[in-house]
Amino acid sequence: MNQSNAFFSNYEVGEFYDEMFEAPGVIRSHYRKLFERFSEMGLDEFERKRALVDNTLLNQGVTFTVYSDNKGTERIFPFDLIPRIIPAKEWDHVERGLTQRIIALNLFLHDIYHEQRIVKEKIVPEEVVRSAVHFRPEFMGFNVPKDIYIHICGTDLIRDRDGNYLVLEDNGRCPSGVSYVLENRQVMKRVFPKLFARHSVRPIDDYAQELLNLLRYVAPDGNPDPTVVLLTPGIYNSAYYEHSFLARSMGIEIVVGQDLVVKNDCVYMKTTKGLKKVDVIYRRIDDDFLDPLVFRKDSMLGVPGIVNAYRKGNVNLANAIGTGVADDKVMYYFVPQMIKFYLGEEPILPNVPTYLTMFDDDRKYVLDHIPELVIKSANESGGYGMLIGPHATHEQHEKFRDAILKNPRNYVAQPVVQLSRAPAFCDGTIEGRHIDLRPYILYGEKITIIPGGLTRVALRKGSLVVNSSQGGGSKETWVVDEN
Repeated sequence: MNQSNAFFSNYEVGEFYDEMFEAPGVIRSHYRKLFERFSEMGLDEFERKRALVDNTLLNQGVTFTVYSDNKGTERIFPFDLIPRIIPAKEWDHVERGLTQRIIALNLFLHDIYHEQRIVKEKIVPEEVVRSAVHFRPEFMGFNVPKDIYIHICGTDLIRDRDGNYLVLEDNGRCPSGVSYVLENRQVMKRVFPKLFARHSVRPIDDYAQELLNLLRYVAPDGNPDPTVVLLTPGIYNSAYYEHSFLARSMGIEIVVGQDLVVKNDCVYMKTTKGLKKVDVIYRRIDDDFLDPLVFRKDSMLGVPGIVNAYRKGNVNLANAIGTGVADDKVMYYFVPQMIKFYLGEEPILPNVPTYLTMFDDDRKYVLDHIPELVIKSANESGGYGMLIGPHATHEQHEKFRDAILKNPRNYVAQPVVQLSRAPAFCDGTIEGRHIDLRPYILYGEKITIIPGGLTRVALRKGSLVVNSSQGGGSKETWVVDEN
């Protein structure tokens, strides 16, 4: 279908996989209705809609925090109005791959805190587990309710030059961003009602209810009417907007550490009517800050005694303590082997090819090719602790070289994957920008995956870094039933 219009007249597909265009002027079939709607609209109407969206997001307080910015910390998460569309057949493949992966990761976590078969059979080196920052040996032999460790996961996906989906990383501790998915959908429905009417977009409105169902399901002792709360670090946390949004959407209390108290190894919430027993805590606080009696003694965010209450089976935590060992970027290297080991299957969604600098041969290769590679610190997130070799200076290359030699266990390297691109509105025109995708996986009585998820956009021209803290934004993600 060879078409063009003023809206996309200057659009360049480039040497990347383009989500919307098969070739210059050739629209992918699942984007045709969207293309037609924009043909009717023109840039002036689009600008008006864009201003309306920005005002709506600002008025609703849909913000995130940038701690290091001198211009002020509160920002609207930049939102691009041209949605990313995923056809049903493609999504089914992604969904099967994510389901396989979350099952394998949970089996791995159970194994690593019990028999450690995967270590004994030398699939994963013992030193990798032992040296993982978030491995909690004190929880060896501890049985978590329903054997579920990662209840909520955000797995980051990218597409390569051929359009293949690859897993970039798993976020199994406190994955953030789902509130933007839900808010973006509401805003788009309001601003583009005709566009929604033309597509069979799979709904995502039941996410909060599914999350609540999961949290209630994992309550200790099968309590039929458990009290669930969301534990936040507080209003100054970068994701506080999301914490309050999710608590409100689920109809549960949002609490800070000082709102909870432990008595007789049970957790209670302070209320105006006295203490109320808490059964399940959806925590948005990392292990280190959870209990000053067990982890960091200087933490003012957690609850003294909460870990003992957890050990005694009187409260459950989502996600479980110690899940961060599966977040480690070195452990990521072994996930395909985990899938084969625990499930006897080939990975449906492959990893990006990865070098571990703790291995002598890999380290030699990486040190010889730093300018060509992406190098990541094993436990950083948000786009920090990362070097994109081709875009870095010689001084930065040498800094990472020294860091690798000093602590080889702490780094992984990957070839630069030219992420797929999608049209985005930038500086008054439509240009291709690199994107990724973070679907959200809920593991409770069943595995539920929100259709689509958060498409993050690298709004800086040529950038491959999509994180909001590094100048990224987001798009609506539509899974459509027409193939």
